[in-house]
Amino acid sequence: MITELRKELDEAKVSSEELFEEAVKKAKQEQDKYNSFVTIIDKYKIKRRADSILKGIPYALKDNISTSNILTTASSNILKDYVPVYDATVYRKLKNAGAVLVGKTTLDELAMGGTGTTAATGVVRNPWDSNRLIGGSSAGSAAAVALGIVPFAIGSDTGDSIRKPASFGGVVGFKPTYGRISRYGLFAFASSLDHVGVFTRSVEDAAIVTDVIKGPDGYDMTALKDDGKSYKNELNKPLTHKKLCYIKEICDVNEYKDSEVIKTLTEFHKLIDECKSKGFEVDGVSIDKKLLEAIYPTYMIISCAEATSNNANLTGIQFGPRGEGNSIDEIMFSARTKGFSELIKRRFVLGSYILQKENQEKLFLNACRVRRLIVDRVNEIFKDYDGIILPASGKGAPSFDKSSEQVSDQQVILENHMAIGNFGGFPSITIPFTFVNEMPVGVNITGRVMEDDIVLHIAKEIEDITGLKGMKAGDRHV
Repeated sequence: MITELRKELDEAKVSSEELFEEAVKKAKQEQDKYNSFVTIIDKYKIKRRADSILKGIPYALKDNISTSNILTTASSNILKDYVPVYDATVYRKLKNAGAVLVGKTTLDELAMGGTGTTAATGVVRNPWDSNRLIGGSSAGSAAAVALGIVPFAIGSDTGDSIRKPASFGGVVGFKPTYGRISRYGLFAFASSLDHVGVFTRSVEDAAIVTDVIKGPDGYDMTALKDDGKSYKNELNKPLTHKKLCYIKEICDVNEYKDSEVIKTLTEFHKLIDECKSKGFEVDGVSIDKKLLEAIYPTYMIISCAEATSNNANLTGIQFGPRGEGNSIDEIMFSARTKGFSELIKRRFVLGSYILQKENQEKLFLNACRVRRLIVDRVNEIFKDYDGIILPASGKGAPSFDKSSEQVSDQQVILENHMAIGNFGGFPSITIPFTFVNEMPVGVNITGRVMEDDIVLHIAKEIEDITGLKGMKAGDRHV
């Protein structure tokens, strides 16, 4: 992990070049089996005058984050040859800190998906079991950390695209408050929902990386002023915010028939009891079932509409391979037909339908109203509680042959509730908490906006309870 590597570097037990070469070697060794990377960097490059805890530490970056002079494809054929001429702010900050980029990681095409199976370069496999998916869209970043190739990786999260793969991969996934990390240079999916975040193998490492990459940015009008806190240092102070709640309608074991989901929820309630024994106050609260059932369709309507607008420039003219045709319309039609997968085309068709003038009131604006109702209810809960704790997934990662199976309406709620964190811009973190059938499952903590330090601190306390810190694929729960 980062603190251990920092100590070894400072004591000259290992060099930064050696760490980089080891990471590149392992990335290449594991690439054919797991497909974590779109691009692996062969040339060691570091800002030697940097003065940061991350100086000399290797890391990976999701391939929808702009890197000048480095291929950046968003795992889409329409951008397969795109090399940006500018750096994303998060990449620039990491370079300035002296962190060393190992590679650009695979994602669901254009970050639209939750399986890690729709990249133009193929599926990403779960390091714990290569017959299972890792989740998405930040699939490669999660896999690279779970494999131990790098101690941290950067991802993006629009619905749960960091926190769900973290659950499936047995690692930590943190999405801070909306705007805490600049989105400049992140390829926009749904701008009102998009967050930049981090994968690590401990909560402390998540705090360390966030300390480096957070802060204001003149290139991003939504970026927040720096709160002036060191999240790492805050972890060492006594935790006074220890009042949590879970949503009863999601966590009622009797509502489910799937044996693995029942096992997960049983273990979750055991964790709640352990938290109480360690001084947490944890209660069950209710949210109207209609609001919970509306989370997924609300997310799909808003995200597809915003994605259609944001990606209107991917025409084969401004970006992407030139299509065939005798007119602009024919060229664009050809390029987009060949350049996008079926999933992306379906989402763009849906988004275009939602944005048609005659449908905007009924679909898009109503979805925005429902989003506000959900956020208002969660903010009411946060008047009494410091965080909401819930299973990040109903069970371990599904196998590829079962990933498309229908689930109950109740399980749809269980698997999609983390979009609430994007609806309200709340800081939200997933950490490992148990194993079900030898596959890791995470627990998620979501807190008030601007209280990223408190969410991290709560997660650190719970990490100490579970004892599942620093895991890599292959480690087994004892």
